[in-house]
Amino acid sequence: MSKELIIEKNKVNVESLFNDIAPSYDFLNHFLSANTDKLWRKKSVKILSIKSPKKILDVATGTGDLAIAMLKLEPEKIIGIDISKEMLEIGKKKIKELNKEHIIELQQNDAENIPFSNNSFDAVTVAFGVRNFENLNKGLSELYRVLNSNGTLLILEFSQPKNNLFGYFFNFYFKYILPTFGKMFSKNKVAYKYLFQSVQQFPSVNDMKKNLSSQGFINVNAKTLSMGIATIYTASK
Repeated sequence: MSKELIIEKNKVNVESLFNDIAPSYDFLNHFLSANTDKLWRKKSVKILSIKSPKKILDVATGTGDLAIAMLKLEPEKIIGIDISKEMLEIGKKKIKELNKEHIIELQQNDAENIPFSNNSFDAVTVAFGVRNFENLNKGLSELYRVLNSNGTLLILEFSQPKNNLFGYFFNFYFKYILPTFGKMFSKNKVAYKYLFQSVQQFPSVNDMKKNLSSQGFINVNAKTLSMGIATIYTASK
């Protein structure tokens, strides 16, 4: 692997990377996934609707897509946190256009040092963000800490397809096609190469379930989506 592709997952690099791609992030996500990412978020919201959480923390909220989708749950408050200021600014504009600033509040904060007290939220969510945690288990322990007893954790993340043939095409797309389009629309040339690398390095579905259990979560489940391209992990405290 070339040095260009080896990107350390420290906060400075990840923050800078997402700041750079913020203006094109939503467009590329929807375009390159053929809007499948929207369907995955809808499934996530449907799962959360069983518990009807009133106070929600959306970690690594980015431009706020999941936070906005969770408005359908009619919560009292959604707080979204992210390390990227530029991503948050775009999210704030979208929320302002919806006139939902009284419900959704976005803050620049670190997922591994969440500035809220223990047992603060009925639900904690992360969409396509846990693979960017510098220390995965430290981040998961923070999610556990701020979640209420009997609260729901939901993580939506990319995963590796089990079907070898489909997995080959999936990896080819992520490694070559996606970065090519990413370079066309983003000023950061390695951002979408980092996406491929981060998915490759992320734990398998079974290992991720074990990581969640090791941090104290119970009722850990995983639901694969779109032939294993993505997985929804749910757990409780």
